[in-house]
Amino acid sequence: MRAFIALELPEAFADEVAGLARGLEAACAGRFVSGENHHLTLAFLGEVGEAEARSAMAALDAACAGAGPVRLRATGLGTFGRSRDATLWLGIEKDPRLMDLAARVRGELSARGLAYDEKDFLPHVTLARRARVPRGALGDLAFPLPDEATRVTLFRSILDPDGARYKPLYTVELG
Repeated sequence: MRAFIALELPEAFADEVAGLARGLEAACAGRFVSGENHHLTLAFLGEVGEAEARSAMAALDAACAGAGPVRLRATGLGTFGRSRDATLWLGIEKDPRLMDLAARVRGELSARGLAYDEKDFLPHVTLARRARVPRGALGDLAFPLPDEATRVTLFRSILDPDGARYKPLYTVELG
């Protein structure tokens, strides 16, 4: 199964991210991520078996032990890839607690011999794939208000022709 560990967005923040995405759909072509799939990935594991998933759960427990809520503050929009076929994302401030949590999750995965995508951690919420972002102003956009996240989840990613669906496998509450 394809798996990843992510910080779940608190409800109000998630609603505001979905509203921002709806506003962007009017200005940008692309395949927008459905609101229920918005999250902040801490570590992408890729294909794992049952034993590796159980080990990832133990890593999640260890990484989150004693950790409190994580502050989320939007910093603006960005893209990965080519301008005519980009991944459009909402940047999240590199808050010390968030950066520490990501490092702890990755450290606990490594300590258990679990592979993950080792690209530098850049906190963001993916809004659209295959996006074509026009040059110039995108109009008035309402960015989410700061909030605190309290749930870290190991998700299974199920790929469908219409996009991915995410099934929570294991969740740890922060704080």
